[in-house]
This record gives sequence, structure tokens and C-alpha cells, in this order.
Amino acid sequence: MNLITSRIIAQFTTTHAAAQQRFLAELVSVPSDNPPGDCAPHSERTANLLEALGFDVECHPVPAEVCQANGMTSVTNLIVRRHYGQGHTVALNAHGDVVPPGEGWHHGPYDATIQDGWMYGRGVAVSKSDIATYAYAVLALEHAGVPLTGNVELHVTYDEETGGNTGPRWLLDAGLTRPDYVISAGFSYGVITAHNGCIHLEIRISGRSAHAAKPETGADALEAASRIMAALYGNRWHYSSKKSTIEGITSPTLVIGLVEGGINTNVVPDRAVLRLDRRIIPEENSADMEAELRELVTSAVNDLPGIQVETDRILLAEPFIPVEGSKQLAMTLSRIAGEVFDCPVPCHGVPIYTDARHYASNGIPTVIYGAGPETIELANAHRANERLRLADLPKATQVVARTLGELLIDPCSQMK
Repeated sequence: MNLITSRIIAQFTTTHAAAQQRFLAELVSVPSDNPPGDCAPHSERTANLLEALGFDVECHPVPAEVCQANGMTSVTNLIVRRHYGQGHTVALNAHGDVVPPGEGWHHGPYDATIQDGWMYGRGVAVSKSDIATYAYAVLALEHAGVPLTGNVELHVTYDEETGGNTGPRWLLDAGLTRPDYVISAGFSYGVITAHNGCIHLEIRISGRSAHAAKPETGADALEAASRIMAALYGNRWHYSSKKSTIEGITSPTLVIGLVEGGINTNVVPDRAVLRLDRRIIPEENSADMEAELRELVTSAVNDLPGIQVETDRILLAEPFIPVEGSKQLAMTLSRIAGEVFDCPVPCHGVPIYTDARHYASNGIPTVIYGAGPETIELANAHRANERLRLADLPKATQVVARTLGELLIDPCSQMK
């Protein structure tokens, strides 16, 4: 992309910065907490806002039974298509669902409060900001007035926080899209090329209740749970010896994030439930890892009479691994971001999981990039007081617009 076109894009993002902030504030103001995952109202509002910008929006409701099977209440995914002629299709995917706000907020989580150059609100960084980033990037590129080839699609989906099966995966499986490249929602200055996978297991332990004065007449489900927890945590010590070769990703992790059980203080507990989160580095095989976890659970309690254990998989997110064509896209984003932000913007991996993996698993070159501060920690992502530095929003928009330009502008049309 030549210097004149880059300057026109920069001027557009500066001129429209206030409007883009208002657009983002509207997205933040409509709750879309997941769980419970009742996200159709937010989708409707987003569609209206995009239409007000001049986009034609396709609304794709996910059948109720599919939503229910994936832990969602309602999902309506959005696709905006911009056709410029024969050529590549580049999709920009951001998710509108967010984690519940939790406690400890200094401002209302849906108020989109602006203070000291930051906007605060749930989803302002992850990833409602990228709905705004991507929409205005398309407008900025079109405003530059150079002939384009190919197509751009905006994918606004609504179940990233619970796995993406009714979002990008559903759109792809339904044949509603098949892009050649994807830029997926980001949260920091880095260009993300890989990430961990994750498995969530629910372990249900059944015993037999009894009077606390006669514990030997019962089968203590919490005693069994404590053994299982000890076995799982005891096995974590060797995870540090498994090292990923991808910068930004270190070793596997395991956390038991939920423990429930018991009836009353003076009753031997007849049931307990554990839920665990095990992060999978890209070099691991998820089937082997799951089998290892199940064996640990079973062997920990196989000598306890009256105890039964059932283990169910709640979620499996495979790691995001680069495919052919990803490297060039990542390097283009990294170079342009470095120019716009006037600092190095490296390519690396992250230990979280995202919807990007669904596109990559279909062989589509995919990278993660969007608005956000230097690190995800500065954004307070998934914590109270989530925030976005507003100066970063138009800059990230420039980066995406210029990257689209390098993919879609007809080189014969470039001004000299």
C-alpha cells in the first residue's frame, strides 16, 4: 500500500474516532453475559448499529436445540459481506458474548465510562472493541477510494466464551462462509499465531449418606473427592517439564475451579462434583491427555467401597496451530502494526484459547489481532474494570485497514 493511501486511512480513523467510540459504547451498554448466553438481543442491537453505518447485515439464528446442546440460551450470528470483484475473501471475526462482570467494579460494567483516556466496561477489550475495529477498518479502506479486488466479510458471533461451536464452527459447518484468510479478535499489541487448547471435565462422585456419628456406615463422597484432587494436583508437578516451542506458550496447566458437595454438617456426604480446567499446549495430543486424566481419577478411588465416579467432558478446545499461509498474513500485520504504533509488534502464542482455532482447523490461514493495550493484563480482561485505551482503537483500525489493503488492492491501481 502506498503512502498516500495509508495517510487517507489514518485521516479517516482520526476524523471518525469519536463516532467509533460511540459505536463501541453502544455495544458495551447492552449486556451479553455468557453464561447465561442469551445473546440474541445484543445481536439485534449490533445489526442495527452496523446497518446505521451503511452495511447490509445477514442474521443467522442458531436453532434452539443446537443452542441448548452447547449451553447457550440464544444465538444469532451476523455476517456482513462486501464484494469488490474476483479475488480472495478475508473474514474478520469478533465475538459479542462476554464473561459475567463479577464484583469489584469502580464503574458500572455496562456504562462504558471514559476516564483518563480509557473506556471501562465488560467486553470493551474482549472483544466488542474489535467489532468496532473491523467495521471501521472496512469503512476506512473503502474511503481511500482505490480499486479493490476480492471480498471482505465481518463475522460477529456469540459463543466464544463457551467454545465457539454455535459461532464460527456453526457458520463454517453450515456452509455460510469459506474465507481464504481470517483475522480474529485480539486483545493486545501482539500478533497471535498460536494458542493453547483446553479441556473441561466434570467429575461426579456418588457415595452413601449416613449419620456423622456413624461415618463407617456411609460412603463419603467428599473423602473420595479429596483423593481425586490430591491425585490431579500431585500429577501437576511434571507439567513444567513439558515445554512448548512456541514463544508465549510455556507448559500445560491444571486447575480445579469448582467443588460442590455435601448435605449438612452432621451428614456423611453422598455426592460431590468437581470441575477441572486443563490447558493443552500445541505439542500435546488431547486424546492422550484426556485418557491420562480419566485414569488418574479412577485409580484414586478404586479401593473405596461404595464410591462411584462418572467423568464427562464439558468442553474440548483444540490448540490453535498455524497453517500454510498464516505466516505471511502474520508478518504483514506485524510490520504494519509496528509502523502505526511506532514500536515492535511481535508474533507469538498465548496460553488462552479463542475462536481462531475453528478457522485454522478448516485449513484457513488465521491470525489474531485487534485493539488492546500492550498486554492482556493491562486490559483487565475477564476481571473487574476491563478497559481499553481509546487512543489504541483508531490505531488498530488503521492496522487492519492497511492489512486488508495489501490483500485486496489491485496492485495495478496503485497511485505513483
